Order: sequence, then C-alpha cells, then structure tokens
Amino acid sequence: MSAKRKAKPVPVEKLDRDQAAGELERLAIEIAEHDRRYHQEDAPTVSDAEYDALRQRHAAIEARFPDLVRSDSPTRRVGAAPTSGFAKVTHTRPMLSLDNAFADEDIVEFVARIRRFLKLPDDAAIDFMAEPKVDGLSASLRYESGELVLAATRGDGAVGEDVTANVRTIADVPKRLKGRGVPDVLEVRGEVYMRRDDFLAFNEEQRRADRQVYANPRNTAAGSLRQLDASITATRPLRFFGYAWGEVAAPLGATIADARARLEAFGFTLNEPSETCAGVEAMLAYYRRIGERRSTFPFDIDGVVYKVNRLDLQDRLGFVTRSPRWAIAHKFPAEQAQTVLVGIDIQVGRTGALTPVARLDPVNVGGVVVTNATLHNEEEIVRKDVRIGDTVVVQRAGDVIPQVVSVVLERRPPSAERYRFPHVCPICRSPAVRDVLPSGEQEKVRRCTGGLTCAAQAVERLRHFVSRNAFDIEGLGEKQIQAFWQWNLIREPADLFRLERRDGRDRDDNAVPRLAERDGWGDQSARKLFAAIAARRKIGLDRFLFALGVRHVGEATARLLARTYGSVGALLAAMAASREPESEARHELLSVEGVGETLAEELISYFNDRQHRSMVDHLVKALDTIEPLAAPKGDSVVAGKTVVFTGTLVTMSRNEAKSQAEALGAKVAGSVSKKTDYLVAGPGAGSKLKNAEALGIKVLSEDEWRALVAQ
Repeated sequence: MSAKRKAKPVPVEKLDRDQAAGELERLAIEIAEHDRRYHQEDAPTVSDAEYDALRQRHAAIEARFPDLVRSDSPTRRVGAAPTSGFAKVTHTRPMLSLDNAFADEDIVEFVARIRRFLKLPDDAAIDFMAEPKVDGLSASLRYESGELVLAATRGDGAVGEDVTANVRTIADVPKRLKGRGVPDVLEVRGEVYMRRDDFLAFNEEQRRADRQVYANPRNTAAGSLRQLDASITATRPLRFFGYAWGEVAAPLGATIADARARLEAFGFTLNEPSETCAGVEAMLAYYRRIGERRSTFPFDIDGVVYKVNRLDLQDRLGFVTRSPRWAIAHKFPAEQAQTVLVGIDIQVGRTGALTPVARLDPVNVGGVVVTNATLHNEEEIVRKDVRIGDTVVVQRAGDVIPQVVSVVLERRPPSAERYRFPHVCPICRSPAVRDVLPSGEQEKVRRCTGGLTCAAQAVERLRHFVSRNAFDIEGLGEKQIQAFWQWNLIREPADLFRLERRDGRDRDDNAVPRLAERDGWGDQSARKLFAAIAARRKIGLDRFLFALGVRHVGEATARLLARTYGSVGALLAAMAASREPESEARHELLSVEGVGETLAEELISYFNDRQHRSMVDHLVKALDTIEPLAAPKGDSVVAGKTVVFTGTLVTMSRNEAKSQAEALGAKVAGSVSKKTDYLVAGPGAGSKLKNAEALGIKVLSEDEWRALVAQ
C-alpha cells in the first residue's frame, strides 16, 4: 500500500487572512521544533534545504500580512533559547541602555546638557572617554574573592538570565582574576561577540557539515550564548570584551581610564582603540577616524560611545529612566538599500494609533532581510510622496528598525497613484481621527475611536499587559494572547487570572476544550502557564500602572504616580476628584514633577471612563496584592518627603538638585501644596515662596538643604 501523499500547501499569494494566520502558527511551531532539535540536541531531522524552505514560506506570508507578524516570529529569532530554560538573575545595579545620537549636533547638545546639569561654565574642561561601540550581546560577570561565580545577560535591565555555565566556556573570560588589589566583589560588564573571521570560519564549517548557515556575527553570538546546553556554546567561537562594571566593593579608580587599566590588569580584553577626548571637537574627530576604519576592525561596531571620564562627575549626573546622563552612543549612518514597495498595510496599536507599514520586495539591509518598513504616519507618506509600486530607499534606523527614507522618483511607474490614508479603523470600522493638540495643531497620528470595542486595540493592550516590563507573565506572548482572544477565553486582563478556574469554559460560559487539549498545548505546558499567571497575583503598584497601557504613561511616569499616591484606591479617588478643574486633587496631580496638562487630562479621562474603570476594578479583585513602591533609600532623612525647588540655585543646577532628592527617596513636586514638606528657595523665589509661607511649610535655603541631605 502506498504511503499517503502529503497535501501540497496553498500558494502564499492565494492564502486569505485566516489561512495565513493558521499557517504562520503551524510554521512557527514546526520551525521551533527543528531549531530545538538542531540547537539543543544537535540532531537535525531535516536537510538545510527543507528547513530553509519552511523559513522562506514563513517570511513570504509575513511579507503579505505584516499585521500578523508576531514578536516571537522565527524571523526574529536565532537558535532556540527559551527564557524558561534559564534561572532569573536580579542585577544588583541595573544594566541600563544608552541614549543614541546620530548627528554632530546631538553630541554638541549632549555636552551642553552636562554643563547645564552640573552648572559648569562654557570654558570648564570636561574629559570624555571614547570607545568603539561593539555590536554584541551585553553580559555581566560577577567575581567574589577573584573567582567567577555568576554570569548573566542584560535581560530587561533589572532581571537577566543565568548563563554562567555558558560563559565559562568562553576562552578569554578569566575564571580567576589575576594581579593585586582585586575587590572582594566585582561585576565586570561588557559584550559577548564573534570576530568576523571566526564567524566566517564557523559558517564554512556549518556549510561543509550541511548545517544551518547564519546571517551575522551578532545574532549568532547571542544565540550561541543562550544555548541550554553549554557544550554547544563551547563549540562556538565566542569572545568577551570587559570594559565596564556594576557592583564593586572598592573603587577601581578616579576615572574610566584608571578603571580600564585595572580591568586589563585583572585579565580582561578591552574594546580598543579607546581615547580620552577633551571636548566636542576631539570627540567628533575620534568618531570620524573610527568610522573610516570601521570595515578594517576584526569585529562589528555600529558607532562609538562617549562617557564622562571622571567618576565623581558620573555620580553627580546620575541616571534618567533607562540610561545614564553621563554617556551616549554616537551611531554610524544606517546602511541603505533600494527595493520596490508592493503595498501599504495599516496596523492598529494599543492606543488606537493607525501606523502605515510598507510591504517590500525582500531586500538585504546591513545583513538582515527586510520585508516590512515603517512609514510612520500619514503626513510622512504625503511629505515623501510614497506610492505603491515606487522604488524606495530603505534603511534600518539605528541599525534596528527598518524605515522608508525616500522615493527614487526616476523609477516611478506610470501606474503609481497617491495613497489615500483611511479615515476609518480597518479592524472595527470606527472613525479614525487626528486629535487637536493644546497648541491648536492636529496630532500627526490618526487614531481609532473604538477604544476597547476595537479588537485590535484590546489585543494590543493585552499583549502590553503581559509584556516584560509590565506583568511579565512567562509563556504568554503575542501568539498565545491572539489565540486566547480567538478562542473567546480572554477579553480583559482579569480574564487571565480566571483561566485556570474556568478551564474548559469560555467567557460566555460555553463548554470548550480544556487548554491542555488544544493544539500546541499539553498538560505540562498548561500547568506551567497557570503557575506563571498565579505567580503574578502579587505585583508592584508601578508595574500595575504601567501595565494598564494608559497613553503617555511609561515606566518613569508609572513610578512617579505610584510614589505619589501609594495605592490604587488613593489614585482612583484622586482621579475621580480631579474631574473638578479647581479641585485640590487636580492641583496635586499637576504638582507632580513631569505631569503637565496633557498627561493629567489623559489620566483623568482614562480612570473616569466607565469601561476602563470596570476593567481596573475587575483586575484589582483578581489580584492578591498590589504593593506600594518602596523608596530608593528608606534611611534617608528626606525619604518619603515632598520637596519643591524654586529660585536660582548657586552650587548646583535645579536638575542636579532634583536628581539628588529623588535618589534619596524624596518626591519632587513642581508646585507647592498642603502636602509639601520642604520648599528649597534660592534667590529670585516668587509665588511658590509666598504660598509656602502662607501654608506654614518649612522653607530651606540651598545651604540648609545641603546640610540636611548630608545627614
């Protein structure tokens, strides 16, 4: 009896939307399984040609349906590295990213900003350490008494993955530090990378063995470091540059130059050539020299990094939300390529924003095959006069996000017509409008007015809710959220916490298959998901607020609100009272540093909207605990106090004073209210000083403030 012939897949161009979604899910599962067999078991069951055909079909479907592209898409993944395979590591000091600069003017402003913050004159000397920006995977190595005891990836900056066993296989990582004066505790940070010649030789070995050939050194290094089997990592030619540090028991010196010399003496390889630059002109000259030599480097770099050389100045400058004030990455110009724009699709985000996405003939840009690129908004389409059928110039902004730069007009076909941006949501057919800003101008972004009744917005908000910096529910990604929505298991965040109790019933109480019985799931994976959800019934107030997805509320604003109000109940009561324009509650909201009229209106509108308030109430009931945000330094004399600065400060800038107060756990407000504890008044103090005196608030001079915090 002949074997049953496998059905021929439907050609990509004939798939409808539902078929495409199902095919993408099937291919993702199949490709992930092949990746697991190859990367974890070193036992592939298909040829490279068969594997490549699966990935090519997957990429072609994503090109036709860009709005179906998932965050866990195989096109965004190298190797098989599930986060559930690694223990989590909380960094003792956050591993922050750097702000980016792309033009010389950005560097001039960066230096000027530092001078303003430190209140330094224009002619005051500030030295910067300039280093090549290595295109690798950030890692932190912890040494105790000179011995390597722990290695972790950056992760989300606060929590990474334990890759100690894998890092131990990297030849140039010291297992024991050499030399004298090694601190009892030292976290060395840097980049895991592959040299270009090692990458090419590794790929040639892969080719000869009829195994997968990789696209670029950076992604290959990342996938290699995060193998679940360290013996596989040991076969990959990984290297490590160690040039920065986290926790350290004793200072490494007074400057970065001193610290780099110490790290090299301990046995680390540095990212050379570095250079101490005295001012902007020297920094830009270094940037140009490195840029000219970029192709001759044995490893990939995508720019240079400037850091204030003196460590005491770094301490004064401190950090903003996710980056240090004292460092910046000056990126090289993005690589560009030309291709044909074959269509424009509209994606609807969690805030209702309609974002145009260009569908492109696949093109290689900087070592990555690009099939979709952002067009930003309808004004950009008009400004650049982008039309379907045009040949366009594409680049990866910051070498990451693909974008359409311009149109090659001389290659425009006669049939190309101007694109008409939709005025209704493509998902729910609600009107899509451009809001009027306080300035009277229209917002550039057009938004769906459907709110939570729009399926696209609801799903995107759920995806945001479970994301890493929000509730961070392991095992719940874009694909799972989309499936749960289609199966009518979830419609709002609280439904996630009812999944286990209602397993086998949908939201309308109809009998449905249990999760373990559905495609792609089993008893073990369902139990793991339920356990991961249960582990998030206790959450910090700042994460809770960020997870709600309120427009304009990022992580920094969520922390400010959490510190100001302390509990969900207090916040909701304040937002209800703030509906009255002259209320004390609204005045207090506007006094929160960083909260202006636009954000205040958004918060008041969100928490007083019937649908949103119902969703929040359901979620609060579904959780066990919403914890208040702990002050950074509870033993400080100003921890938990509300401080307002006014007038001219002499010994420090206003920004430095605010940064210092926040680092000590104080709340910095923009205006005086009954809840203000201290007003720090310099020369020229006006109405704030009068208000404070009228309310009986403690007024301090700058010297008195410095003496207070010195305690």
